Amino acid sequence: MNSKYNLHIMGPLAIFLILADQLTKWIIVKSMNIGDSVPVIGDILEITSHRNHGAAWGMLQNQMVFFYIITLVVLAALIYFYRNEAPFKPVMQLGLTLVSAGAIGNFIDRLFRGNVVDFIDTRIINYDFPIFNVADACLTVGVFILIYEILVNESKEKKNADI
Repeated sequence: MNSKYNLHIMGPLAIFLILADQLTKWIIVKSMNIGDSVPVIGDILEITSHRNHGAAWGMLQNQMVFFYIITLVVLAALIYFYRNEAPFKPVMQLGLTLVSAGAIGNFIDRLFRGNVVDFIDTRIINYDFPIFNVADACLTVGVFILIYEILVNESKEKKNADI
């Protein structure tokens, strides 16, 4: 079924991702003290209980009102783009769904905890990547999908339209 909006897929996917994000954060909060770390794959992957009072890489610490406003503005923009730019574009719908789920997951933390629970701690080629969570992974993958959609698929569509 090729519908204008794949809500029958994207809605449940967003709900699943938000629930997975909140469940994993709840497990970390209930079972670990801040700073505790459990190795999963040697030095490459650890579960480390961490709280972030800012944005990515700890930027804008303790600016919760700013994050509330920005998140609501971003979610409104995502809904607008989903309705106006994404019909019949399942890749764009997927990217927007992932970004929305990630934004909502971290928004819930900020609203109810006053910080964001992070716990996925990775080291890639001697780089200690900032600790993140499921919502952050959704945001990152969603943004990459949207960039791909805009740069690759949109330019293909435009090229095909010009022929």
